[in-house]
Amino acid sequence: MHDIMKNAIGLPILSTVIFLPIIGSFLILLIRRQNESLIKMTALILLIITFLLSFPLLANFDKSTHSMQFVERSEWIPAWNIQYFLGVDGISVLFVVLCALLGILCVLISWNAVTTKIKEFYISLLLIQGAMTGVFCSLDFFLFYIFWEAMLIPMFLIIGVWGGPKRVYAAVKFFLFTLVGSVLMLVGIIVLYLKGGRTFDLVALMNQHYPYALQLWLFWAFFAAFAVKVPMFPFHTWLPDAHTEAPTAGSVILAGILIKMGAYGFLRFSIPLFPQVTLAMAPYMLALSVVAIIYGAVICLIQEDLKRLIAYSSVSHMGFVTLGIFALNTQGLEGGILQMLNHGVVTGALFLLIGAIYERSHTRQIADYGGVATVLPVYAAFFMVFTLASIGLPGTNGFIGEFLILLGGFTANKLAGVLAATGVIIGAAYMLWLYQKLFFQETNPKVVAYPDMDFREIITLLPLVLLVFWIGVYPNTFLSFMHTSVGDLVLRLNESNALQSRAIELSLLK
Repeated sequence: MHDIMKNAIGLPILSTVIFLPIIGSFLILLIRRQNESLIKMTALILLIITFLLSFPLLANFDKSTHSMQFVERSEWIPAWNIQYFLGVDGISVLFVVLCALLGILCVLISWNAVTTKIKEFYISLLLIQGAMTGVFCSLDFFLFYIFWEAMLIPMFLIIGVWGGPKRVYAAVKFFLFTLVGSVLMLVGIIVLYLKGGRTFDLVALMNQHYPYALQLWLFWAFFAAFAVKVPMFPFHTWLPDAHTEAPTAGSVILAGILIKMGAYGFLRFSIPLFPQVTLAMAPYMLALSVVAIIYGAVICLIQEDLKRLIAYSSVSHMGFVTLGIFALNTQGLEGGILQMLNHGVVTGALFLLIGAIYERSHTRQIADYGGVATVLPVYAAFFMVFTLASIGLPGTNGFIGEFLILLGGFTANKLAGVLAATGVIIGAAYMLWLYQKLFFQETNPKVVAYPDMDFREIITLLPLVLLVFWIGVYPNTFLSFMHTSVGDLVLRLNESNALQSRAIELSLLK
Protein backbone atom coordinates (compact mmCIF):
# COMPACT_ATOMS: atom_id res chain seq x y z
CA MET A 1 0.00 0.00 0.00
CA HIS A 2 1.42 3.36 -1.00
CA ASP A 3 -0.63 6.56 -1.10
CA ILE A 4 0.83 10.05 -1.33
CA MET A 5 -1.19 13.18 -2.06
CA LYS A 6 1.24 15.62 -3.62
CA ASN A 7 0.80 19.34 -3.73
CA ALA A 8 1.15 21.68 -6.67
CA ILE A 9 4.97 21.58 -6.65
CA GLY A 10 5.01 17.78 -6.85
CA LEU A 11 6.50 16.98 -3.44
CA PRO A 12 5.32 14.85 -0.52
CA ILE A 13 5.14 18.12 1.35
CA LEU A 14 4.71 16.85 4.92
CA SER A 15 7.69 14.50 4.68
CA THR A 16 9.72 17.34 3.21
CA VAL A 17 9.02 19.83 6.02
CA ILE A 18 9.70 17.12 8.62
CA PHE A 19 12.87 15.60 7.24
CA LEU A 20 14.58 18.56 5.56
CA PRO A 21 15.74 19.95 8.94
CA ILE A 22 16.74 16.44 10.09
CA ILE A 23 18.78 15.85 6.92
CA GLY A 24 20.19 19.35 7.39
CA SER A 25 21.47 18.41 10.83
CA PHE A 26 23.56 15.63 9.25
CA LEU A 27 24.79 18.12 6.64
CA ILE A 28 26.00 20.44 9.41
CA LEU A 29 27.73 17.42 10.97
CA LEU A 30 30.01 17.36 7.91
CA ILE A 31 30.99 21.04 8.21
CA ARG A 32 34.26 21.80 10.02
CA ARG A 33 33.73 23.12 13.53
CA GLN A 34 35.85 26.19 12.87
CA ASN A 35 33.58 27.38 10.06
CA GLU A 36 30.95 28.88 12.37
CA SER A 37 29.47 31.29 9.81
CA LEU A 38 28.80 28.47 7.35
CA ILE A 39 27.14 26.40 10.11
CA LYS A 40 24.80 29.26 11.00
CA MET A 41 23.99 30.13 7.38
CA THR A 42 23.30 26.48 6.55
CA ALA A 43 20.85 26.16 9.43
CA LEU A 44 19.17 29.45 8.51
CA ILE A 45 18.82 28.62 4.81
CA LEU A 46 17.46 25.15 5.53
CA LEU A 47 14.81 26.53 7.90
CA ILE A 48 13.84 29.32 5.48
CA ILE A 49 13.35 26.69 2.76
CA THR A 50 11.31 24.59 5.19
CA PHE A 51 9.13 27.59 6.01
CA LEU A 52 8.58 28.43 2.34
CA LEU A 53 7.71 24.80 1.58
CA SER A 54 5.06 24.86 4.31
CA PHE A 55 3.09 27.57 2.49
CA PRO A 56 1.48 25.17 -0.02
CA LEU A 57 -0.21 23.55 2.99
CA LEU A 58 -2.18 26.78 3.48
CA ALA A 59 -2.58 27.68 -0.19
CA ASN A 60 -3.95 24.26 -1.20
CA PHE A 61 -5.87 23.51 2.00
CA ASP A 62 -9.55 22.59 1.46
CA LYS A 63 -11.47 24.36 4.24
CA SER A 64 -14.75 22.63 3.34
CA THR A 65 -13.80 19.20 4.70
CA HIS A 66 -12.73 17.83 8.07
CA SER A 67 -10.88 14.93 6.43
CA MET A 68 -7.10 14.62 6.64
CA GLN A 69 -5.29 16.34 3.78
CA PHE A 70 -1.85 16.06 2.15
CA VAL A 71 -1.98 12.41 3.20
CA GLU A 72 1.14 10.25 2.88
CA ARG A 73 0.66 6.61 3.70
CA SER A 74 2.83 3.55 3.13
CA GLU A 75 3.52 0.27 4.89
CA TRP A 76 6.37 0.43 7.36
CA ILE A 77 6.34 -2.63 9.65
CA PRO A 78 3.61 -4.90 8.20
CA ALA A 79 3.98 -7.56 10.92
CA TRP A 80 2.63 -5.11 13.51
CA ASN A 81 0.41 -3.20 11.08
CA ILE A 82 2.54 -0.08 11.53
CA GLN A 83 2.37 2.51 8.78
CA TYR A 84 4.19 5.64 7.78
CA PHE A 85 1.02 7.73 7.89
CA LEU A 86 1.01 11.53 7.75
CA GLY A 87 -1.75 14.09 7.26
CA VAL A 88 -3.05 17.41 8.55
CA ASP A 89 -6.47 18.93 9.13
CA GLY A 90 -7.75 22.29 10.32
CA ILE A 91 -6.55 21.60 13.86
CA SER A 92 -2.93 20.84 12.98
CA VAL A 93 -2.05 22.65 9.74
CA LEU A 94 -1.43 26.08 11.31
CA PHE A 95 0.99 24.61 13.87
CA VAL A 96 3.17 23.14 11.14
CA VAL A 97 3.63 26.62 9.66
CA LEU A 98 4.14 28.24 13.10
CA CYS A 99 6.80 25.64 13.91
CA ALA A 100 8.66 26.46 10.69
CA LEU A 101 8.49 30.22 11.38
CA LEU A 102 9.74 29.99 14.96
CA GLY A 103 12.63 27.79 13.82
CA ILE A 104 13.96 30.64 11.67
CA LEU A 105 13.60 33.12 14.54
CA CYS A 106 15.48 30.78 16.90
CA VAL A 107 18.46 30.73 14.53
CA LEU A 108 18.45 34.52 14.20
CA ILE A 109 18.23 35.20 17.94
CA SER A 110 20.99 32.66 18.65
CA TRP A 111 23.36 34.15 16.06
CA ASN A 112 25.50 35.96 18.65
CA ALA A 113 24.03 34.56 21.87
CA VAL A 114 25.41 31.01 21.47
CA THR A 115 29.21 31.09 21.58
CA THR A 116 30.17 27.55 22.62
CA LYS A 117 29.64 24.23 20.83
CA ILE A 118 27.97 26.10 17.98
CA LYS A 119 27.94 23.10 15.65
CA GLU A 120 26.20 20.89 18.21
CA PHE A 121 23.69 23.62 19.05
CA TYR A 122 22.43 24.02 15.49
CA ILE A 123 22.32 20.25 14.99
CA SER A 124 20.10 20.00 18.08
CA LEU A 125 17.95 22.88 16.86
CA LEU A 126 17.34 21.26 13.48
CA LEU A 127 16.62 17.85 15.01
CA ILE A 128 14.00 19.23 17.39
CA GLN A 129 12.48 21.21 14.52
CA GLY A 130 11.87 18.03 12.51
CA ALA A 131 10.59 16.05 15.49
CA MET A 132 8.12 18.75 16.56
CA THR A 133 6.71 19.04 13.05
CA GLY A 134 6.36 15.27 12.94
CA VAL A 135 4.21 15.29 16.06
CA PHE A 136 1.63 17.55 14.39
CA CYS A 137 1.57 15.47 11.19
CA SER A 138 1.58 11.87 12.47
CA LEU A 139 -1.60 9.81 12.07
CA ASP A 140 -0.06 6.51 13.14
CA PHE A 141 0.32 6.17 16.91
CA PHE A 142 3.67 4.37 16.64
CA LEU A 143 5.09 7.10 14.41
CA PHE A 144 3.59 9.79 16.65
CA TYR A 145 5.24 8.31 19.72
CA ILE A 146 8.65 8.18 18.00
CA PHE A 147 8.46 11.89 17.17
CA TRP A 148 7.03 12.69 20.63
CA GLU A 149 10.00 11.05 22.36
CA ALA A 150 12.60 12.14 19.80
CA MET A 151 12.11 15.82 20.58
CA LEU A 152 12.99 15.25 24.26
CA ILE A 153 16.65 14.46 23.58
CA PRO A 154 17.66 17.64 21.66
CA MET A 155 15.56 19.76 24.06
CA PHE A 156 17.31 18.12 27.01
CA LEU A 157 20.67 18.99 25.41
CA ILE A 158 19.68 22.56 24.56
CA ILE A 159 18.76 23.21 28.20
CA GLY A 160 21.53 21.11 29.78
CA VAL A 161 24.47 22.27 27.62
CA TRP A 162 23.66 25.87 26.67
CA GLY A 163 21.50 26.87 29.64
CA GLY A 164 22.12 28.90 32.78
CA PRO A 165 23.91 28.04 36.06
CA LYS A 166 21.28 25.46 37.14
CA ARG A 167 20.88 24.01 33.65
CA VAL A 168 21.59 20.39 34.57
CA TYR A 169 18.96 20.39 37.32
CA ALA A 170 16.41 22.01 35.00
CA ALA A 171 17.19 19.65 32.12
CA VAL A 172 16.91 16.51 34.26
CA LYS A 173 13.67 17.75 35.83
CA PHE A 174 12.22 18.49 32.40
CA PHE A 175 13.27 15.08 31.09
CA LEU A 176 11.94 13.09 34.06
CA PHE A 177 8.56 14.84 34.16
CA THR A 178 7.93 14.38 30.47
CA LEU A 179 9.33 10.84 30.35
CA VAL A 180 7.09 9.55 33.16
CA GLY A 181 4.00 10.93 31.44
CA SER A 182 5.13 9.56 28.08
CA VAL A 183 5.66 6.05 29.46
CA LEU A 184 2.08 5.98 30.76
CA MET A 185 0.87 7.16 27.35
CA LEU A 186 2.88 4.36 25.72
CA VAL A 187 1.06 1.80 27.86
CA GLY A 188 -2.23 3.41 26.77
CA ILE A 189 -1.20 3.23 23.10
CA ILE A 190 -0.40 -0.48 23.42
CA VAL A 191 -3.76 -1.19 25.09
CA LEU A 192 -5.53 0.83 22.40
CA TYR A 193 -3.68 -1.15 19.73
CA LEU A 194 -4.79 -4.47 21.23
CA LYS A 195 -8.39 -3.41 21.84
CA GLY A 196 -8.81 -1.48 18.60
CA GLY A 197 -8.18 -4.27 16.12
CA ARG A 198 -4.37 -4.35 16.29
CA THR A 199 -3.84 -1.13 14.41
CA PHE A 200 -2.04 2.12 15.17
CA ASP A 201 -4.07 3.96 12.51
CA LEU A 202 -5.57 6.97 14.30
CA VAL A 203 -8.36 7.48 11.77
CA ALA A 204 -9.44 3.82 12.10
CA LEU A 205 -9.24 3.95 15.89
CA MET A 206 -11.39 7.11 16.04
CA ASN A 207 -14.18 5.35 14.16
CA GLN A 208 -14.53 2.65 16.81
CA HIS A 209 -16.48 2.68 20.06
CA TYR A 210 -14.81 1.61 23.30
CA PRO A 211 -16.48 0.58 26.59
CA TYR A 212 -16.69 3.33 29.17
CA ALA A 213 -14.38 1.55 31.64
CA LEU A 214 -11.68 1.21 28.96
CA GLN A 215 -12.13 4.83 27.88
CA LEU A 216 -11.72 5.94 31.50
CA TRP A 217 -8.45 4.08 31.97
CA LEU A 218 -7.06 5.23 28.64
CA PHE A 219 -8.14 8.84 29.18
CA TRP A 220 -6.03 9.10 32.34
CA ALA A 221 -3.07 7.30 30.72
CA PHE A 222 -3.02 9.89 27.93
CA PHE A 223 -3.80 12.67 30.40
CA ALA A 224 -0.55 11.91 32.23
CA ALA A 225 1.49 12.79 29.13
CA PHE A 226 -0.58 15.71 27.88
CA ALA A 227 -1.13 17.41 31.26
CA VAL A 228 2.62 17.44 31.97
CA LYS A 229 3.37 18.86 28.55
CA VAL A 230 0.75 21.67 28.69
CA PRO A 231 1.61 22.00 31.66
CA MET A 232 -1.62 21.82 33.68
CA PHE A 233 -1.69 22.55 37.40
CA PRO A 234 -0.24 20.80 39.45
CA PHE A 235 2.11 19.23 36.85
CA HIS A 236 3.67 22.58 35.93
CA THR A 237 6.66 22.76 38.26
CA TRP A 238 9.22 21.74 35.61
CA LEU A 239 8.33 24.68 33.34
CA PRO A 240 9.64 27.70 35.34
CA ASP A 241 13.01 25.97 35.89
CA ALA A 242 13.29 24.89 32.25
CA HIS A 243 12.40 28.37 30.96
CA THR A 244 14.70 30.15 33.39
CA GLU A 245 17.76 28.05 32.60
CA ALA A 246 17.20 27.46 28.88
CA PRO A 247 18.93 29.68 26.30
CA THR A 248 16.64 32.09 24.47
CA ALA A 249 16.04 29.69 21.57
CA GLY A 250 15.14 26.93 24.03
CA SER A 251 12.62 29.17 25.79
CA VAL A 252 11.06 30.15 22.44
CA ILE A 253 10.71 26.49 21.44
CA LEU A 254 9.25 25.58 24.83
CA ALA A 255 6.73 28.42 24.84
CA GLY A 256 6.02 28.54 21.13
CA ILE A 257 5.62 24.88 20.24
CA LEU A 258 6.52 22.26 22.82
CA ILE A 259 3.91 23.03 25.47
CA LYS A 260 1.27 23.29 22.73
CA MET A 261 1.72 19.59 22.08
CA GLY A 262 -0.08 18.67 25.29
CA ALA A 263 -3.14 20.73 24.33
CA TYR A 264 -2.90 19.35 20.79
CA GLY A 265 -2.88 15.83 22.24
CA PHE A 266 -6.19 16.48 24.01
CA LEU A 267 -7.69 17.74 20.74
CA ARG A 268 -6.28 15.06 18.47
CA PHE A 269 -6.53 11.99 20.71
CA SER A 270 -8.38 12.33 24.02
CA ILE A 271 -11.58 14.00 22.77
CA PRO A 272 -12.24 11.94 19.60
CA LEU A 273 -11.08 8.60 21.05
CA PHE A 274 -12.67 8.87 24.50
CA PRO A 275 -15.69 11.17 24.04
CA GLN A 276 -17.84 9.71 26.84
CA VAL A 277 -15.14 10.07 29.47
CA THR A 278 -14.16 13.50 28.12
CA LEU A 279 -17.73 14.69 28.68
CA ALA A 280 -17.77 13.18 32.18
CA MET A 281 -14.36 14.63 33.14
CA ALA A 282 -14.93 18.08 31.60
CA PRO A 283 -16.04 19.76 34.88
CA TYR A 284 -12.85 18.60 36.61
CA MET A 285 -10.71 19.75 33.67
CA LEU A 286 -12.43 23.15 33.78
CA ALA A 287 -11.67 23.38 37.51
CA LEU A 288 -7.98 22.57 36.97
CA SER A 289 -7.87 25.13 34.17
CA VAL A 290 -9.33 27.89 36.35
CA VAL A 291 -6.86 27.08 39.15
CA ALA A 292 -3.97 27.30 36.64
CA ILE A 293 -5.24 30.64 35.28
CA ILE A 294 -5.49 32.30 38.70
CA TYR A 295 -2.50 30.58 40.33
CA GLY A 296 -0.13 31.34 37.44
CA ALA A 297 -1.24 34.96 37.30
CA VAL A 298 -0.92 35.54 41.07
CA ILE A 299 2.55 33.95 41.19
CA CYS A 300 3.65 36.36 38.43
CA LEU A 301 3.00 39.30 40.76
CA ILE A 302 5.83 38.27 43.10
CA GLN A 303 8.48 37.25 40.57
CA GLU A 304 11.84 39.02 40.50
CA ASP A 305 13.29 37.19 37.49
CA LEU A 306 12.13 38.21 33.99
CA LYS A 307 12.07 34.71 32.55
CA ARG A 308 10.36 33.16 35.56
CA LEU A 309 7.61 35.76 35.32
CA ILE A 310 6.94 34.98 31.66
CA ALA A 311 7.20 31.25 32.44
CA TYR A 312 4.48 31.47 35.10
CA SER A 313 2.43 33.60 32.74
CA SER A 314 2.55 30.61 30.37
CA VAL A 315 0.94 28.46 33.06
CA SER A 316 -1.88 31.00 33.29
CA HIS A 317 -2.28 31.43 29.52
CA MET A 318 -2.27 27.68 28.88
CA GLY A 319 -4.97 27.43 31.55
CA PHE A 320 -7.11 29.53 29.22
CA VAL A 321 -6.31 27.10 26.39
CA THR A 322 -7.42 24.04 28.34
CA LEU A 323 -10.48 25.94 29.58
CA GLY A 324 -11.49 26.52 25.97
CA ILE A 325 -10.78 22.93 24.95
CA PHE A 326 -12.78 21.37 27.79
CA ALA A 327 -15.65 23.78 27.37
CA LEU A 328 -16.36 21.29 24.54
CA ASN A 329 -18.27 23.77 22.40
CA THR A 330 -17.39 25.46 19.12
CA GLN A 331 -16.45 28.84 20.59
CA GLY A 332 -14.27 27.34 23.30
CA LEU A 333 -12.49 24.86 21.04
CA GLU A 334 -11.76 27.42 18.32
CA GLY A 335 -10.68 29.95 20.94
CA GLY A 336 -8.39 27.37 22.54
CA ILE A 337 -6.73 26.49 19.22
CA LEU A 338 -6.35 30.14 18.27
CA GLN A 339 -4.95 30.97 21.70
CA MET A 340 -2.38 28.21 21.28
CA LEU A 341 -1.16 30.06 18.19
CA ASN A 342 -1.40 33.42 19.95
CA HIS A 343 0.61 32.21 22.92
CA GLY A 344 3.29 30.86 20.61
CA VAL A 345 3.53 34.24 18.90
CA VAL A 346 3.32 36.54 21.94
CA THR A 347 5.22 34.56 24.57
CA GLY A 348 7.79 33.50 22.00
CA ALA A 349 8.32 37.20 21.20
CA LEU A 350 8.62 38.13 24.88
CA PHE A 351 11.33 35.51 25.37
CA LEU A 352 13.11 36.83 22.27
CA LEU A 353 13.00 40.32 23.78
CA ILE A 354 14.25 39.12 27.15
CA GLY A 355 17.07 37.30 25.38
CA ALA A 356 17.99 40.49 23.53
CA ILE A 357 18.23 42.60 26.70
CA TYR A 358 20.07 39.78 28.51
CA GLU A 359 22.79 39.84 25.82
CA ARG A 360 23.38 43.49 26.77
CA SER A 361 23.02 43.31 30.56
CA HIS A 362 23.71 39.67 31.52
CA THR A 363 21.05 39.89 34.21
CA ARG A 364 17.41 38.82 34.36
CA GLN A 365 16.61 40.54 37.63
CA ILE A 366 13.82 43.08 37.17
CA ALA A 367 15.37 45.30 39.84
CA ASP A 368 18.53 45.74 37.71
CA TYR A 369 16.62 47.71 35.08
CA GLY A 370 14.70 50.99 35.00
CA GLY A 371 14.41 53.81 32.49
CA VAL A 372 15.04 51.49 29.54
CA ALA A 373 12.49 53.39 27.41
CA THR A 374 14.67 56.52 27.36
CA VAL A 375 17.76 54.61 26.19
CA LEU A 376 16.24 51.87 23.98
CA PRO A 377 13.06 53.40 22.47
CA VAL A 378 12.76 50.83 19.63
CA TYR A 379 13.11 47.98 22.11
CA ALA A 380 10.51 49.61 24.38
CA ALA A 381 8.06 49.93 21.47
CA PHE A 382 8.35 46.25 20.56
CA PHE A 383 7.97 45.22 24.19
CA MET A 384 4.86 47.37 24.51
CA VAL A 385 3.22 45.71 21.48
CA PHE A 386 3.66 42.24 22.94
CA THR A 387 2.74 43.37 26.45
CA LEU A 388 -0.60 44.68 25.16
CA ALA A 389 -1.13 41.50 23.16
CA SER A 390 -0.40 39.42 26.26
CA ILE A 391 -3.05 41.23 28.31
CA GLY A 392 -5.58 40.92 25.49
CA LEU A 393 -6.02 44.49 24.31
CA PRO A 394 -8.74 44.72 21.62
CA GLY A 395 -7.11 44.86 18.19
CA THR A 396 -4.41 42.36 19.17
CA ASN A 397 -4.45 38.58 18.80
CA GLY A 398 -4.72 37.97 22.55
CA PHE A 399 -8.14 39.62 22.72
CA ILE A 400 -9.73 37.37 20.09
CA GLY A 401 -8.49 34.15 21.68
CA GLU A 402 -9.48 35.09 25.23
CA PHE A 403 -12.86 36.40 24.11
CA LEU A 404 -13.78 33.13 22.36
CA ILE A 405 -12.50 31.07 25.30
CA LEU A 406 -14.46 33.06 27.87
CA LEU A 407 -17.55 32.89 25.67
CA GLY A 408 -17.20 29.11 25.46
CA GLY A 409 -16.37 28.90 29.17
CA PHE A 410 -19.47 30.87 30.20
CA THR A 411 -21.59 28.65 27.96
CA ALA A 412 -20.19 25.49 29.54
CA ASN A 413 -20.01 26.64 33.15
CA LYS A 414 -20.84 30.17 34.33
CA LEU A 415 -18.73 29.94 37.49
CA ALA A 416 -15.69 28.79 35.52
CA GLY A 417 -16.18 31.68 33.11
CA VAL A 418 -16.41 34.26 35.89
CA LEU A 419 -13.35 32.95 37.74
CA ALA A 420 -11.33 32.75 34.52
CA ALA A 421 -12.17 36.38 33.76
CA THR A 422 -10.39 37.40 36.98
CA GLY A 423 -7.23 35.94 35.45
CA VAL A 424 -7.47 38.51 32.66
CA ILE A 425 -7.48 41.32 35.25
CA ILE A 426 -4.53 39.91 37.19
CA GLY A 427 -2.70 39.32 33.89
CA ALA A 428 -3.04 42.99 32.99
CA ALA A 429 -1.76 43.91 36.46
CA TYR A 430 1.46 41.90 36.35
CA MET A 431 2.34 42.77 32.73
CA LEU A 432 1.81 46.51 33.23
CA TRP A 433 3.71 46.34 36.52
CA LEU A 434 6.58 44.63 34.67
CA TYR A 435 6.58 47.25 31.93
CA GLN A 436 6.63 50.06 34.46
CA LYS A 437 9.56 48.54 36.35
CA LEU A 438 11.62 47.91 33.23
CA PHE A 439 11.00 50.97 31.11
CA PHE A 440 10.05 53.82 33.41
CA GLN A 441 11.00 54.98 36.90
CA GLU A 442 14.57 56.11 37.58
CA THR A 443 17.10 55.18 34.92
CA ASN A 444 19.67 52.65 36.07
CA PRO A 445 23.17 54.01 35.21
CA LYS A 446 24.14 50.65 33.69
CA VAL A 447 21.26 50.87 31.20
CA VAL A 448 22.71 54.01 29.59
CA ALA A 449 25.45 51.97 27.91
CA TYR A 450 23.08 49.52 26.22
CA PRO A 451 22.69 49.85 22.42
CA ASP A 452 19.20 49.77 20.94
CA MET A 453 17.98 46.89 18.79
CA ASP A 454 19.98 46.13 15.65
CA PHE A 455 18.68 45.14 12.22
CA ARG A 456 18.85 41.38 12.91
CA GLU A 457 16.80 41.69 16.09
CA ILE A 458 14.19 43.91 14.43
CA ILE A 459 13.81 41.53 11.48
CA THR A 460 13.38 38.65 13.94
CA LEU A 461 10.43 40.32 15.66
CA LEU A 462 8.62 41.92 12.70
CA PRO A 463 6.82 38.72 11.55
CA LEU A 464 5.44 38.28 15.06
CA VAL A 465 4.26 41.90 15.19
CA LEU A 466 2.47 41.31 11.88
CA LEU A 467 0.73 38.23 13.30
CA VAL A 468 -0.33 40.09 16.46
CA PHE A 469 -2.29 42.64 14.45
CA TRP A 470 -3.36 40.34 11.60
CA ILE A 471 -5.02 37.88 13.98
CA GLY A 472 -6.31 40.74 16.13
CA VAL A 473 -7.94 42.66 13.27
CA TYR A 474 -8.99 39.85 10.92
CA PRO A 475 -8.96 36.52 12.82
CA ASN A 476 -11.13 34.74 10.26
CA THR A 477 -8.03 34.19 8.10
CA PHE A 478 -6.93 31.68 10.74
CA LEU A 479 -10.25 30.61 12.23
CA SER A 480 -11.53 29.58 8.79
CA PHE A 481 -9.00 26.74 8.67
CA MET A 482 -10.38 25.15 11.84
CA HIS A 483 -14.18 25.65 11.44
CA THR A 484 -14.94 22.32 9.75
CA SER A 485 -12.57 20.20 11.86
CA VAL A 486 -13.85 21.71 15.10
CA GLY A 487 -17.42 21.24 13.89
CA ASP A 488 -16.73 17.54 13.33
CA LEU A 489 -15.22 17.26 16.82
CA VAL A 490 -18.29 18.86 18.41
CA LEU A 491 -20.54 16.57 16.34
CA ARG A 492 -18.69 13.52 17.67
CA LEU A 493 -19.18 14.74 21.22
CA ASN A 494 -22.89 15.42 20.65
CA GLU A 495 -23.40 11.98 19.15
CA SER A 496 -21.59 10.35 22.05
CA ASN A 497 -23.68 12.35 24.52
CA ALA A 498 -26.88 11.28 22.73
CA LEU A 499 -25.82 7.61 22.79
CA GLN A 500 -24.97 7.86 26.47
CA SER A 501 -28.34 9.47 27.27
CA ARG A 502 -30.13 6.79 25.28
CA ALA A 503 -28.27 4.05 27.14
CA ILE A 504 -29.26 5.58 30.50
CA GLU A 505 -32.91 5.78 29.37
CA LEU A 506 -32.90 2.11 28.34
CA SER A 507 -31.34 1.06 31.63
CA LEU A 508 -34.02 2.97 33.56
CA LEU A 509 -36.79 1.36 31.51
CA LYS A 510 -35.44 -2.06 32.38
